[in-house]
Amino acid sequence: MTTLTTKLPTGTWNVDPVHSQVGFSVDYLVGTFRGSFSPVSATLEIAEDGTAVLKGSAPVAGIKVQDENLQAHLQSPDFFDAERAPEIAFSAADISIEGANVVVDGELTIKNITRPVQLTGTITEPALDAYGQTRIGLNLATTIDRTDFDLNWNTPLPNGEPALKNEVTLTADLYLVKA
Repeated sequence: MTTLTTKLPTGTWNVDPVHSQVGFSVDYLVGTFRGSFSPVSATLEIAEDGTAVLKGSAPVAGIKVQDENLQAHLQSPDFFDAERAPEIAFSAADISIEGANVVVDGELTIKNITRPVQLTGTITEPALDAYGQTRIGLNLATTIDRTDFDLNWNTPLPNGEPALKNEVTLTADLYLVKA
C-alpha cells in the first residue's frame, strides 16, 4: 500500500462486491470462529472540502459460515433474527486520515439496535485498474460487545465459562470504484 499525503480522494466511490469482504471473528471454545456477509453494499462520498460519508449494509440472510445448520442458527432469533431485522447497516460522516491511517466514527445497526462505533484502518492512493477504472482500497476494523446488540446466545462449558466470548471483531476490506 502507498501512503496518502493529505486528504481523501474526492468523488463518489462504490463498492466492488466481487473483491470486497465484510467479516467477523469471535473466540469460541479453543479457537476463533469466523464468518462473513455477502453481498455487501457500500458507498463512500467525498466532497471537495474533504468531508466524507460512508454507508454500507449487508443482508442477514447473506451470512456465510462453514455449516448450513449453523448458518440457519445465526439467522434465527438466538442471534441476528433475520426475519425481524433483515439488514446490518453502518453509516459515518466523521472520517479522518493521517497518512494512510483512517479513523471512522459512525453508527452500527444490528438487530435494529444502533450504537456508536469507531473503526480504524488504512486507505490506499487511487489507482487505475486494467480496465480504466479508478479504485481505492479501504480496510477497516473494530471490536464490539455483541451483547450491546442483543446477541446474547451462549452455552456454559463444564468449567462454568461461556463457550462464546462477547467481544467480536468486525472487518471490512473494501475495494471501491470511482463512479
